[in-house]
Amino acid sequence: MTIAEIRARLAAGVTPRDIARDTLARIAAWNDPALFITLRDEGALLEEAGRLPPGPLHGVPFVVKDNIDVAGLPTTAACPDFAHVAEADAPAVARLRATGALLLGKVNLDQFATGLNGTRSPYGTPRNARDAALIPGGSSSGSASAVAAGIAAFSLGTDTAGSGRVPAMAQGIVGLKPSLGLVPTRGVVPACRSLDCVSVFAHSVAEAAEVLGVIAGPDDTEPYSRPLPASWRAAAPCPPRFRLAVPQEAQLVFDEGAEDFAAVATRAKELGAEILRVDIAPLLDVARRLYDGAWVAERTAALRGWVTERPTSLHPVTRAILEGGLGRLAVDAFDDFHAAAEARLLARRLFEGADALLLPTAPGIPTVEAMLADPVGANSRLGTYTNFVNLCDLSAIAIPAGAGVTLVGSAFAEGRICGIAASLLDEALPVPEAAPGEAALFCIGAHMSGLPLNGQVTALGGRFLREARTTPEYRLFDLGGRPGMLRDPDGEAITGEIWALPQAAIGPLLAAVPPPLGFGTVRLADGSNVLGFLAEAEGVQGAPEITSFGGWRAFLAKRAA
Repeated sequence: MTIAEIRARLAAGVTPRDIARDTLARIAAWNDPALFITLRDEGALLEEAGRLPPGPLHGVPFVVKDNIDVAGLPTTAACPDFAHVAEADAPAVARLRATGALLLGKVNLDQFATGLNGTRSPYGTPRNARDAALIPGGSSSGSASAVAAGIAAFSLGTDTAGSGRVPAMAQGIVGLKPSLGLVPTRGVVPACRSLDCVSVFAHSVAEAAEVLGVIAGPDDTEPYSRPLPASWRAAAPCPPRFRLAVPQEAQLVFDEGAEDFAAVATRAKELGAEILRVDIAPLLDVARRLYDGAWVAERTAALRGWVTERPTSLHPVTRAILEGGLGRLAVDAFDDFHAAAEARLLARRLFEGADALLLPTAPGIPTVEAMLADPVGANSRLGTYTNFVNLCDLSAIAIPAGAGVTLVGSAFAEGRICGIAASLLDEALPVPEAAPGEAALFCIGAHMSGLPLNGQVTALGGRFLREARTTPEYRLFDLGGRPGMLRDPDGEAITGEIWALPQAAIGPLLAAVPPPLGFGTVRLADGSNVLGFLAEAEGVQGAPEITSFGGWRAFLAKRAA
């Protein structure tokens, strides 16, 4: 049951109350007592369904992980003794309900969001909707199972070490992990407060991106919230050329799915990707510190009273992990902080040369039996490619391509990685326009996707909108490795790309453009006018004219041939 399917039913005359009744029937038929920790009372659910506010998610049922507050419902974090009734909705929940989304209840998780597997809960292990023998993935186990089982159209989870991505792989759905501070974590029981994110599970990239677009935004009362750059968007189309980093062969480990991963990389090349082999050893090294360093102590700090005074209330594996934080030394923590800073520096350099990093989401998904036999070792292996992402302040999306892959991007690169992810799944995304605070720029040369100067655009927060053509009144010249375009009533149409940039970035980009090039108004074939690259007439005198090629990319292809 997807958001699109719910909308189609509503358009056909089905009411939100009808959808709520059908959803309750699905829950009963699914018959998994380990899925919900709190399922809302039928009467209260139907009453709310009859008075939902209008909005883009009107009537769409969803669930939240039970470490996220919902007013009037208990928050347990999968620890019965911790249970307390929340006084207010967490901001992410409040924003969804304001758009008309219908909350079904709160679902199971690895206790206190400590784990990647889904078996660490006194409420049981939610059933994997794709294969009941396999773990559901954690810690957002119930959030993923509810979506994969067709009960919820989408769900909220959390992600500190990979909990918004591993469950998506385990159950064949989309898991979108936003940048740190993009979605407020107020009203979320902390795991590692400095690294926690509210994540989204959905059936498609477009629907995950739409939900993220609703819940994202600053919160003045949340110390880890951040202002959003003007260029941030939850989805954008994939540019016709992009650079995709892939780890060195020796850094790829699989329990299964090696051929599937290679096939996804091949598919990316077919879509226009340049594959760049990169060394991610420093990222893998800092990943191991998440559960063997200062951040274990941060988890313990959030629950210190429970660890020292009420340890029997905790799941045995969770207790063992949290007790390990009591002996950590502050002097060692600074080694971890410095290592994380080095890894972030490497990540920044990596994304200066690549639009995204392609990774296996995990080496493989173990059975429940195998996980229970080795609860710490098997869990650690699940975090091989996920643990470093929040430590390095990155964004990520896990998709059901092959055995399950993740695209990682820089902070606030959700639009870019969603566009690439959607293309890998042959999924269409809505064509966006420049948003408030942005300016559309028509690029005709090396600033286009996949060409040498595109990094100047993306580094300034640029995002691809679409390919476009001018009206037939322009001439194009080869200025020695860069094109110059002039308006001429006797000219032809020229093909280029429209990119959206923060308005404040236009000046710095223009300052980096050497004469005789500059910016001016360009007329497009669709009747619109847009800022674009133009050349001074004197600057193209004597330069070879290449108008007949119809664009710089076609000229480069002909010259290469």
